[in-house]
Amino acid sequence: MKKIVLSLLLTVFFAVPAFSQTMDMPMKEHGEGHGQMMESCNCNMDKMGDMAGMCIEHADMMGLTDDQIMKMKPVHREMQKKQARFKADLKIAEIELMEIMEVKDFDIEKAGLAAKKIGEIKTAHHLEMLKAVKEIRTILTDEQFKKMKKTMSMKTNEKKPSKGMMKK
Repeated sequence: MKKIVLSLLLTVFFAVPAFSQTMDMPMKEHGEGHGQMMESCNCNMDKMGDMAGMCIEHADMMGLTDDQIMKMKPVHREMQKKQARFKADLKIAEIELMEIMEVKDFDIEKAGLAAKKIGEIKTAHHLEMLKAVKEIRTILTDEQFKKMKKTMSMKTNEKKPSKGMMKK
């Protein structure tokens, strides 16, 4: 058990400072390799968090009614608020972990609890986003859902460079 906790702490120890430094940079500035790592970690959450906004933005193309838009707006605002709270809570938890680990002989138990707290914050946020996505999807008709999936797929492909454009 202690080996697992130590392994997790070492991973967090090296990942958190690097991750926190890259959080404020646009993806273009992340250097080769970081973009793929960040994309695999956050891409799905970003897509989920932006689903309501994307639907509202493309309401005409998707054929949304005024009633559907009015139902989506409060869900979208709540998702935005939760995203802001999540980012703040996560940043605070990461800082707290770094504070614990500042000393050479840090308390492994405290560090383990701090790392666990970070995981719990992420899990709780993911569950909240899943609930919101489920709510948005219940507002859409089957045809609108298909259009939304197609639009989200197109937006994702816009952001990824084609294989011919990637650096070697």
